[in-house]
Amino acid sequence: MSDREYYGKEEEKRGEKEEEKEEKGGQGWDEKWRRDPLSAVVWAGILIWAGLALLAENMGLLARFEWLDAWGLIFIGAGGLVLLEVVVRLLVPSYRRPLGGTLVFAAILLGIGLGNLFGWSLVWPLILIVIGVSVLLRGFIRGL
Repeated sequence: MSDREYYGKEEEKRGEKEEEKEEKGGQGWDEKWRRDPLSAVVWAGILIWAGLALLAENMGLLARFEWLDAWGLIFIGAGGLVLLEVVVRLLVPSYRRPLGGTLVFAAILLGIGLGNLFGWSLVWPLILIVIGVSVLLRGFIRGL
């Protein structure tokens, strides 16, 4: 048997397995997004928020607040929206999934935004404390 025939049969077997998964109720990305539109809504909200913040800066609306810049505002808003996603996922059982990575991502976004406001020397230690507390709580909750 030549290499071409061997690899052709392997690809054919792989394709058959994929079809079996789909027939048995396997979920493709398309179906997964239809069942869980929350992440898509959050990312759309982040893009809209970023557009509004940049528009406000371009129109001079942020000029009154010398301590606030558009990028800091974008990161604070994005972190807030990701935290809102976490809250919704905790409250709505049909949207539940592991949230550790999402919480860390929200903390980093908020840290970047607040770092411009309060200074990095204050914000990064607070982010580490929040991440540590979340890991600790996760360990206690699993132990119960």
